[in-house]
Amino acid sequence: MTTFTIIDDGTPAEVQATVEDGRIRVAPVEVECALQWELKPEGFCLGPVCYPLPPDSDVATDAGIDIAALAELIGRPAAIDTAEGAAYLGVPARERAQPLAFLSAPDFTLPDLAGTPHSLSDYRGKKVLLAAYASW
Repeated sequence: MTTFTIIDDGTPAEVQATVEDGRIRVAPVEVECALQWELKPEGFCLGPVCYPLPPDSDVATDAGIDIAALAELIGRPAAIDTAEGAAYLGVPARERAQPLAFLSAPDFTLPDLAGTPHSLSDYRGKKVLLAAYASW
């Protein structure tokens, strides 16, 4: 067993995991604490939403829950680095696609060069040019 960090859309949780053949396996109780997904007879559930386990699935075995397979089952992108002991589960594609369906940018607030904060929503109905820069 080794300590492994699971980051659920930006929120980290430390769990005890077994790494074998490139798979990270975590006890069901640890998955529930870290991700709030509970293994029930009907499948993996989060509140009223349940994803049934496919027949002959190896997502959940006696060795634990395969984090990559769970992420795939629930439709979440996952980046896993076994050498660093970390996994990141992103937002489901359907949630990322919602703002695009309405062709509107999500609201955010940033300061100008003088430090005055400006929100995108302050400029609704007006044309706005956003310039972004990154040093990398």
